[in-house]
Amino acid sequence: MFAHTKEPSHLTQFKDLGLNASILEALTQKGYTVPTPIQLAAIPGVMEGRDLLGIAQTGTGKTAAFALPILHRLAANRKPAPKRGCRVLVLSPTRELATQIADNFKAYGSKLGFSVATIFGGVGHGPQRQALARGVDIVVAAPGRLLDHLGERDADLSQTEIFVLDEADQMLDMGFIDPIRRIVRHLPKQRQNLFFSATMPTDIEKLASDLLNKDPLKVSVAPPSTTVERVNQRVVFVEAGRKRGLLTELFADQAFKRVLVFTRTKRGADKVARILEGGGVPASAIHGNKSQNQRERALDEFKDGKVRALVATDIAARGIDVSSVTHVVQYELPDVPEQYVHRIGRTARAGKEGSAVAFCAEDERSLLRDIERVTRQKIPSEDRRNDAQLAQLSANANMDEKRGAKAEPRGDAQPRRQQPQKPRRDDRRGGGRNDPRNDNRNAPRSEPRVEQGQRSEGAGGEGRSGRNRRGKGGASGGAGMAARNGAPNAQQQKPRGEKSGNHRKGQGHRDQAPARSDVLKVTSGAVTGPVTSASDLMRRLATQN
Repeated sequence: MFAHTKEPSHLTQFKDLGLNASILEALTQKGYTVPTPIQLAAIPGVMEGRDLLGIAQTGTGKTAAFALPILHRLAANRKPAPKRGCRVLVLSPTRELATQIADNFKAYGSKLGFSVATIFGGVGHGPQRQALARGVDIVVAAPGRLLDHLGERDADLSQTEIFVLDEADQMLDMGFIDPIRRIVRHLPKQRQNLFFSATMPTDIEKLASDLLNKDPLKVSVAPPSTTVERVNQRVVFVEAGRKRGLLTELFADQAFKRVLVFTRTKRGADKVARILEGGGVPASAIHGNKSQNQRERALDEFKDGKVRALVATDIAARGIDVSSVTHVVQYELPDVPEQYVHRIGRTARAGKEGSAVAFCAEDERSLLRDIERVTRQKIPSEDRRNDAQLAQLSANANMDEKRGAKAEPRGDAQPRRQQPQKPRRDDRRGGGRNDPRNDNRNAPRSEPRVEQGQRSEGAGGEGRSGRNRRGKGGASGGAGMAARNGAPNAQQQKPRGEKSGNHRKGQGHRDQAPARSDVLKVTSGAVTGPVTSASDLMRRLATQN
């Protein structure tokens, strides 16, 4: 059974809890003097080394409920952190929540000098690996990246003294239960376990019973799955296509100064952000597809008031600790009823009041019934269906979305790489279109045209046979020219088409007559008899003509 605590008349300040003097000094500098109910109930038992099962909603101060007593215990038993390991391991479902928890440890222990490191995805492995190699007092990690380091043997959890599982119900929703069990196998059996959850479904109870030692301290500052009392809640029934018009109407009210808008999907978050931007409302989107730098930048701009609206998915919103969120708008109802509690817990923090508005389309009525059953309440409602004003606003919002759509930056245009151009076949041979030798190809010819037979004769010495055997080819060409001009071999030529008597298939063409008058007989044998030079032959031809 859980003990539902009430604020007692004694132990009303942190100094009454017996915390380390350096911790009290850091709390005083931050202006914290009075603990919250979860802190009053949890801190004494954790300081004694007991296991703890805490049920507390977001914004009740549960991070300090385990961080303060952990720092006290580390200060009471100082020793070096184990190499590749840590003395305290805190598991968190998201990067934002891990960063927030680590910042709280650093702030509360600023006078103690303990080392704190965060381990999560979206950033490089190198700095995390180096921090683990030196040894860290407190590690705040997301399960996925920690398993990577364990698989690479960069981390050793065998000397961990305290294990904290925060937001256990969110771990269940994100499918981290099996990774958690795998991480627990690397922990020593003798350790202190602190287990925190905003809700307590059946699967979380089973996980708690497996992880916690016998007879843990059980603390609940509110019944499971109840909502924050200081949040003014209402639900608006509206058609799905007119939600954007209703959103525009809400932001026309200047009371919506710092608003957290929830969607179910990453694409929906980007779409809503474009609608708001197009309507002149500074907005940013945060979800799992954003890089770590983009998420941190969007969150910082929201905290600094540079944007009025931060549009987020449920996973990304865990860890958003902004005390001055005025409104929470649920553009789409969550599939898991417990998520409704986490969403509205983003407002009314640090003792302040807040407002939460939920849009409910016809196909979300069943989700609303589940939420009201789990939270044990009837949420006040308003019917805006068939509203002509919302129809017009939605039409305008469609145009605003187009105006709000921004092209992704592509960076500066890069010059195209010049590919080396292969020379054309004609260019390689010479005589191509780019060959400078062809510059005068259109010029009128000055020399007289030579007949085809004469060109063949002049080229005889440089024919195909002459390329590799220029000397012999030239001589053969000369012999052929002599035969054409009355050499003895020319008299033995037979009429065209008549074969010699000794011709057989496969024999050489040495004795074959030319088929045409311009085909010369060229022999490949050795040259015999006198050789006439080409210039003499040309003069002889000229005198004959």
